[in-house]
Amino acid sequence: MEELTVRPAVPSDAPEICRLLNAVDLAEIGREETDLHEVEADLTHPEAALEENSWLAFRAGELVGYGLMWDDSGAERIDMDQYIRPGDQDAGERLLDLMEAHAVRRAAGNGAAKAVVHMHLNVRPTLDPAILVDRGWHTVRRYHALTRMLSSSVDQVPEPRQGLTLRSCEQESDRRLAHQLIEETFADHFDHQTRSYEQWLADRGAHIDWSLVWIASLPGMGDVAVALTRNDRESTGWISYLGVRKEFRGRGVAGHLLRHAFGVYAELGRDRIGLGVDTDNETGALRLYEAHGMTTHFAVNTWEVTLPVGS
Repeated sequence: MEELTVRPAVPSDAPEICRLLNAVDLAEIGREETDLHEVEADLTHPEAALEENSWLAFRAGELVGYGLMWDDSGAERIDMDQYIRPGDQDAGERLLDLMEAHAVRRAAGNGAAKAVVHMHLNVRPTLDPAILVDRGWHTVRRYHALTRMLSSSVDQVPEPRQGLTLRSCEQESDRRLAHQLIEETFADHFDHQTRSYEQWLADRGAHIDWSLVWIASLPGMGDVAVALTRNDRESTGWISYLGVRKEFRGRGVAGHLLRHAFGVYAELGRDRIGLGVDTDNETGALRLYEAHGMTTHFAVNTWEVTLPVGS
């Protein structure tokens, strides 16, 4: 078997990386769902620092593995993504060696005594989970990607209820409010990392349509909820965030925002919409989505390993 060569990624690698990710999609979920602009957004992100935080593994000139690392916490928590072509397990192990070592360096640079590394993988990943278990990794959480088919004859924008009003976020002031609401409503969610407004904007990328981001308000109570949706995925519309402030949960606000998204995306000609949900979310989000006809498309595990600094 040809030897592996590894180097950092550069933005011009985006098309080849996209092909690899879609090969992984086909193996794991049965269809290609990665868009080129998503890969480009990662590679051009202001915090990417590709020379230090990215890895491409090649065999005979063909890309077989890709790794990317993020240090959003500035402390012990380090996040990484890894994608391996089916059948190239040695590439997965090689990248794990390099990425784990770098996670320790990042945590040390942050002044932490250990690196707590998280990685999301499909429940039936192309990387053999036994490799992770042997290295001390274990699963700590599960997420489901849910989808629902849409029809313009069935899914129509609902009438406002109990004085609830929605406004979109074309104005800078409303974008800042949307950021504040997301930070507040997701603060207690597992794996949530606080982001400044500027960081949050960079995370959104260039393709977001702010007319598809909505803030919900109630008379005399102000802004109570937010929904951030995206229409830039080829395969499906997507709800990235749907959050309701704690004191206003259980009043039907989340359900209204969900039905509003269904209606708007059906009007846009979409026949499918999706979102991701933490299955252990204590707000009952999974039950809400299932009650509105959303079903599991695929599931993802969060894997964790703790690596002492100096290891």
